[in-house]
Amino acid sequence: MRIAITGGKGGTGKSTIATSLASYISKDRRVLLFDADVDCPNDHIILSSKRKNIGTVTHMVPKWDMSKCTRCGRCSEVCKMNAVVQVRERNPIFIADQCNGCGACMIACPSGAISKSKKDIGHIYTSNNGNVDMIGGDMIPGQMLSEFVVSAAKKEVEEKSSDYDVVITDTAAGTHCDVISALIGNEMAIAVTEPTQLGAHDLKLVMKLLKVLGIPAKIVLNRSDIGDPGLIEDVAKRYGSEIIASIPYSKSVIDSYSKGKPVRDSGIENMASYISGLDGNG
Repeated sequence: MRIAITGGKGGTGKSTIATSLASYISKDRRVLLFDADVDCPNDHIILSSKRKNIGTVTHMVPKWDMSKCTRCGRCSEVCKMNAVVQVRERNPIFIADQCNGCGACMIACPSGAISKSKKDIGHIYTSNNGNVDMIGGDMIPGQMLSEFVVSAAKKEVEEKSSDYDVVITDTAAGTHCDVISALIGNEMAIAVTEPTQLGAHDLKLVMKLLKVLGIPAKIVLNRSDIGDPGLIEDVAKRYGSEIIASIPYSKSVIDSYSKGKPVRDSGIENMASYISGLDGNG
C-alpha cells in the first residue's frame, strides 16, 4: 500500500502523525517512510535516527563558451526565470541559483555557445528507527526546485518499495510542485488539518488537488479540541470524505515530540487499524 500524509497548512502535525503511524503499523508489517518535505525534513529528528547520505542530486544548468558567444542577447530574452542578464556589448551574466534548467537558452543560442553543465541541489539519505526504514531528500540551502530532489528521492523509494508492505509518504505543506510530485502514485492520501479558519481554508485547497489527481482522501483532525470541528466537518462533507481520526491537544503528545519519540494516541492507533484493514490483513 502507498499512503500519503499531506495537508495544505503548515504546522498541523503531518510529520508527527506520519512517523507515529509508521511506528504503529511496523509492529506487524514492513514499513518504509518517505520524508518528501525536502526543504525541511524532520522525520529522522522525530524518530531520533541518524541519517546516512547515499547520493547527491544534481540539476542541469547551462555553460557558456565565451569564445563562441556573439553577445546577441537571445539567451537573456528567452529566460523566463531571469537567470541570464545581458548588458549591451558585454558577456552574458548567469545567475545559477535562478536557473530551472529548462534549456531554452541553449535552443535559442544561434552560435552554439551554450552547452550543458550541472550543479548540486540536494542529497538523498536513509535512516532507520526500529522496524521503520526511512528514505528522504534534503535541499542544499539556497537552492530552488525542491520537486527535483523529491523526484530523485522518490526513485530510490520506488526501487525499494517491493520489499515493504506499506510505503508512507510525508509530504511538504501546500499544493506546489514538490507536493504534487510526492503525491503522484499513492493509493490514498490522509489530509491532516486543525479546526481553525486557516486549517479549513488550506484543507479545501489540498482536497481539491487530490480530487484533480484522482487520489481518494481521508481527513485527520489534529488538535481537535482547540477550535471549531464543524469547520472541518463541512469541508469533509463538501468533498465526500470523512474524518477517520481526531487527536486532541495533549501534553503527552508534546512530551513525545520533544523527546524524539513516536506519539502514542488512540486517534493514531485508530488510523493504523483503519489502514491495516484496507489490505484485508487487519
